[in-house]
Amino acid sequence: MEEGRMSILGGALVTFVAGLLSAFSPNYISLLILRGLAGAGLGSGHVFFSWFMEFVPPSNRGKWMVVFSTFWTFGSVSEAALAWIVMPILTWRWLLALSAIPAFVLLIFIVFMPESPRYLCTKGRITDAHNILDKIAQFNQTSLPSGNLTSDGTNDLDEEFSTSEETPLLSSARKRTTVRKSGFSSFLMLFSPRFFKTTILLWVLYFGNSFVYYGIVLLASELSGSQSKCSSSILLSENVQDASVYINVFITSFAELPGLLTAALLVDRVGRKLSMTIMFIFVCIFLLPLVTLQSNILLTALLSGARMFSMGTFIIANIFAPEIYPTSMRSTGAGVAYAVGRIGGMVCPLVAVGLVTSCHQTAAIILLEALIVLSVVVILLIPFETKGKELVNTIDGVSNSKQVLVVA
Repeated sequence: MEEGRMSILGGALVTFVAGLLSAFSPNYISLLILRGLAGAGLGSGHVFFSWFMEFVPPSNRGKWMVVFSTFWTFGSVSEAALAWIVMPILTWRWLLALSAIPAFVLLIFIVFMPESPRYLCTKGRITDAHNILDKIAQFNQTSLPSGNLTSDGTNDLDEEFSTSEETPLLSSARKRTTVRKSGFSSFLMLFSPRFFKTTILLWVLYFGNSFVYYGIVLLASELSGSQSKCSSSILLSENVQDASVYINVFITSFAELPGLLTAALLVDRVGRKLSMTIMFIFVCIFLLPLVTLQSNILLTALLSGARMFSMGTFIIANIFAPEIYPTSMRSTGAGVAYAVGRIGGMVCPLVAVGLVTSCHQTAAIILLEALIVLSVVVILLIPFETKGKELVNTIDGVSNSKQVLVVA
């Protein structure tokens, strides 16, 4: 099995095993450890983005990546529905066990997943890449364009497919390292002069984006109770818990669908950077009234709107990051940025949610607004746009290709 599929297999296996075993946890410590391992398995999800992206043509790559991302929202909605059904009848152990089933299904379908032809070409495995492309063409009841498949292109362009006989179907830069690079060397390349500025900017963008997104998700449940507590001398009982918690998550998760639709309409028309900027501005507008106490209805409406556009920026960032890096380090670059974003998601409950529960709602909202402004500035500083650009196969291809602007 190839490296790309091995990464997906490893992540799915860890998620399934740890997720299932957590249902049998004998104590709280073991539950935390096993859920942490399940989260580590889920951390490999960025590999799916890089893998799927390398099969989609650039003209509508953004749209199809957004469509691909909608399954995240469907998963959130399904999990909330599962909790809504299971928890009032059974226990949390059943919820965890049933939640591990999708990871097991993924293990079955990995067998049918083809390796990326781009990746195979960068490794010089031309025959294997050609066989995969031929199978894809047969499945779509068509034939491959005429020409030769090569990993040693004769021109400067990094093209995915060509209809002419003189141009190869898939090409990479003429200079290609013959020694297979390890994951660690790919990580070090993120800090090379060619990628350093973009890498740092992406990290800040992912941190701010994750902090804001998870802040909105968590505040949807925290603000309502906190406003009641902070505006009244009567404290709400912390032990009151019923199906309304799951119903609330179920309903608010649907707010992400319009955001995904908006992202799909914008991303290939106005570009990645402008799309994220526009959607961040709307997030800022929806959050601004929450610096003061609002009614529960208005609170829910404002947070739903903020979550809608925040999800759009989150998904476009997940499209943008893999497009920036060449195939030889695409998954590493996007994965590290994704990991930095997860740090933002971990810090958020300690800071933003902590402020709300301490009756400092205004400070929490101002903090989110400040991170939105910082994220927009970072987006504007990223030195190039990837809309309509061909993916680059090798590190040398970034500087050799005329289809992609050089990283400053």
